[in-house]
Amino acid sequence: ENELCGKVVWVTGASSGIGEELAYQLSKIGALLVISARREDELERVKKKCLQISSLSEKDILVLRLDLTDRSSHEAATNNVLKYFGKIDVLVNNGGRSQRSLFVDTNLDVYSAIMELNYLGTISLTKHVLNHMIQRKKGKIVTVSSVMGIMGAPLASGYCASKHALQGFFNSLRTELTDYPEISIINICPGPVQSKIIQNVFTENLAKSIENSGDQSHKMPTDRCVRLTLVSAANDLKEAWISDHPYLAVCYLWQYAPTWAWWLMNKMGKKRIQNFKSGVDADVSYSRKKK
Repeated sequence: ENELCGKVVWVTGASSGIGEELAYQLSKIGALLVISARREDELERVKKKCLQISSLSEKDILVLRLDLTDRSSHEAATNNVLKYFGKIDVLVNNGGRSQRSLFVDTNLDVYSAIMELNYLGTISLTKHVLNHMIQRKKGKIVTVSSVMGIMGAPLASGYCASKHALQGFFNSLRTELTDYPEISIINICPGPVQSKIIQNVFTENLAKSIENSGDQSHKMPTDRCVRLTLVSAANDLKEAWISDHPYLAVCYLWQYAPTWAWWLMNKMGKKRIQNFKSGVDADVSYSRKKK
């Protein structure tokens, strides 16, 4: 609360899921907010609730429509934020989409769209915001990656690729900023979370949406994930894995015992595909439903 109160925090993908919950928790601790997404009407809804649950006033929250795939608009968007608040203390790169489809069934233009949104859109916006932070010699860039950024899993090959790309990019960028010790690069790697990301996933072609997102109640509550994300950001953790077991245990296997991880993922992956094809959530069999 002390670290982020009064800071200007720009959250992308703020119209639903993790981004929406970030806006709520940040407003409660007194952060000045810029909330962005493509759906301006949903952003206005989020702003209205932020004002209801916090002591912020109308002028403390800027609704800024943003399309991450329209990279030509990112410089102007950044300038709009700077004109309004005069600074950007924290950028939270949260916007993005997941995937549920097998590679053999998936059109290549889906992979292009995933990389354009999750990877290129994110680093494009980061580039403009980072120029400002370098001038000030301080700031935080928080990127919501995924446990899929440190492992591989079936049905999400394009999503995994985009998150691996973000991990590699921001880990490299951090090494380029050693002359700016007060600029923090923070990667957040959530596991399965009760957000709306499943309802909006890429499938085997761009025109098709997922038919049944399945029961999501076995996953980590969104508010818990966001709370841990903000704790990680406030304490400048370079990387945080935010997940329940067994996914967290699998992360450690991928990090320290990859041969065992490959063997286990072959077992888990087969079940994941079976779940998906039968119309239930792909990960439903790996977690105990919380009572």
